[in-house]
Amino acid sequence: MARVSEPIVVEVRRNGVVEAVHRVHAVAVRSGEVVATAGDPSVTCFMRSSSKPLQALPLVRARNDLPDDELAIACASHNDTVEQVEAVRRLLARAEATEDDLELGLQEGRPPQKIHHNCSGKHAGMLALCRARDWPRKGYHLPEHPVQRACHEAHAEAAQVEPEVAASDGCGVVTFAFRLDRMAHAYSRLEALPGGARIVAAMRARPDLVGGPDGADFSLMRAAPGWLAKGGAEGLLCAAGPDGVGVALKAEDGAGRGHRPALAVFLRHLGLDLPELAEVPVLNSRGERVGEVVARASGSVESR
Repeated sequence: MARVSEPIVVEVRRNGVVEAVHRVHAVAVRSGEVVATAGDPSVTCFMRSSSKPLQALPLVRARNDLPDDELAIACASHNDTVEQVEAVRRLLARAEATEDDLELGLQEGRPPQKIHHNCSGKHAGMLALCRARDWPRKGYHLPEHPVQRACHEAHAEAAQVEPEVAASDGCGVVTFAFRLDRMAHAYSRLEALPGGARIVAAMRARPDLVGGPDGADFSLMRAAPGWLAKGGAEGLLCAAGPDGVGVALKAEDGAGRGHRPALAVFLRHLGLDLPELAEVPVLNSRGERVGEVVARASGSVESR
């Protein structure tokens, strides 16, 4: 096992002065074994939007008619582009549902319609699942509804443990907490689970629908063919590689802007060199580069 003894430290610098520091814990799992760590792999947090590929498992098992764009948007935290919103509309039409059936609220900073919420694709997918299973639409976001029970079962199946605890996510559905190493384990197993390969293929084919160019998940999928990734709120990111490795990263302060440099450092120990992720420019409102987000060169690596 390659072990980085301390969390990865990512600095935000402006003209050489450090303005902020992010500490990122990371773990990689392959075939049920931890193969690399940085910091504490037992850190427990909610999966938030990193759950979306797992939440799509009941959907893809119930329906074999979903094209890549509709399945990708069901796994998305979208940026409200025209193409992304149109994919949500197509998935709602397949569910024979409307925007009024979406059981989420409005999102600050976006147009005042529920379809513009960055989780609207996931919710449209849950409505499509209701249609396929002949479950009632009303209350699909509630813990006792068959949709959320199916999502609970999918998480326990992938992680091979029951969630530590459940709570309500920002969009109103259930979110589950796991240790980072169990999240990485779940992602390492995703492609091999029934229906998982279909989800993975759609996300790899349409990373532009899953997220946007400002996200580490989008950047990793574009920079490393065969990888998939999905970020979550409060500084979480989960990913899986084509060789069956699963990865989970968590920033202690809940900030995601250090994910790309942290990924570049951590994945280098797994044999993947991603120099394009190693340094993220800080721009001012004129589009001028005024600083950078980079990982501090620290921490020892032990190979076993």
